[in-house]
Amino acid sequence: MNRVLALVEGQTEKKFVKEIMAPSLSVRNIFLSARLVGKPGHKGGARDYHSIRKEIAALLRQDTSVCCTTMFDYYGLPRTWPGRADASGLPLRQIPKRIEAAVSEDIMLTMGKSFDRRRFIPYIQMHEFEALLFSNPEVLAETIRLPALSAKLRSIAEESGSPEGIDDNPETAPSKRILTLFSGYQKVLHGNISAQWTGLTTMRTKCPHFNEWVTKLESLVHYKQNH
Repeated sequence: MNRVLALVEGQTEKKFVKEIMAPSLSVRNIFLSARLVGKPGHKGGARDYHSIRKEIAALLRQDTSVCCTTMFDYYGLPRTWPGRADASGLPLRQIPKRIEAAVSEDIMLTMGKSFDRRRFIPYIQMHEFEALLFSNPEVLAETIRLPALSAKLRSIAEESGSPEGIDDNPETAPSKRILTLFSGYQKVLHGNISAQWTGLTTMRTKCPHFNEWVTKLESLVHYKQNH
């Protein structure tokens, strides 16, 4: 069995991994589960890297047959994270990769020389979960029962170049754009319904960095077979 544990920061991401990503990956014999960062009962949203590093290391040491990944938003990510400070100002496609590479190296140092780095795949979502919902603006508009907004939602994605290009300004981040158009937006409810209806295939087509992450997870089946 090829097991992967995703450490996520919120309930929305947990449901997304469990209900949308896991079924698709299971077809490829990759069995993905999700766990909220922090102590049991914690609602998520933890951003302190020191604590997160300890949790990742503990998970990797607890079961050496399990691979670990992450799903954290770049939006609001503290500059204390490895690579976060020098990622600012880089071209869009390079920002999450710089942070992911720095986090990967830090976990390598934490785990020791004998650690197989293929067991850890960090992922930073650009810029937050809601960016994925802009992969299909019509579906997002239907989810919030305001189909007339589809043109405005599509315009936002097109002006940004791609859903992942929607910026992380406190006033114009993906979730803030939706809230500006529909103040009743609820992340866990509307976010996951819209993600379900949009589907993983469309998200992967519209969001290159997200697609790279899923591709890396799919490749773990080869690692396990040869391990």
